[in-house]
Amino acid sequence: MVSRPPENWRAWMAQVARDVEAGILESDCAGAAEMYPEFLLRATDSALVAFEAELRGLVNPSDEEVFRAVERVVLALNAVDRDPVHMGAGFCTEEREQLCEYVDLTLGEYGVDVAALLARKGIVRAGITDAWRDW
Repeated sequence: MVSRPPENWRAWMAQVARDVEAGILESDCAGAAEMYPEFLLRATDSALVAFEAELRGLVNPSDEEVFRAVERVVLALNAVDRDPVHMGAGFCTEEREQLCEYVDLTLGEYGVDVAALLARKGIVRAGITDAWRDW
C-alpha cells in the first residue's frame, strides 16, 4: 500500500484502486473505497490539512507547541472516526498505522526532529499519538 497517504485521502483511495487494478495490491483491498465514504475522506482531509497549516505557522517550535499540534490533529481524527454521520465507517488498523506515520513524517517535513523530540519525552517512535488517540 502507499507508504504515506497524500494530503488528499480521496487521491489515496484512487491510488489504492489503481494499485489493485495493476495487481500491485491484493484484490481484498478493492473494497477500501466502499469502506470509506466520501464524507469520511473529506473530514479526514480537513483534519490533516489543518495540521499541516498549523505546522507551517510554527517557527522554531517548542516541544509543547509540537505536541499541542499533534494533540489537535489526533483529537480531530478521533471526532472523524466516531462521527455517526459515517454510518459505522472509520479507521481500521492499517489506516490507524498510516495516520500515525503521517503525523510522524509530516512533523519531519516541517523541520521537527521527531526522534529527538520523542527521546526528550521518553516516548517510543510509534507512540507519538497514543496520549490522545481513540482510533
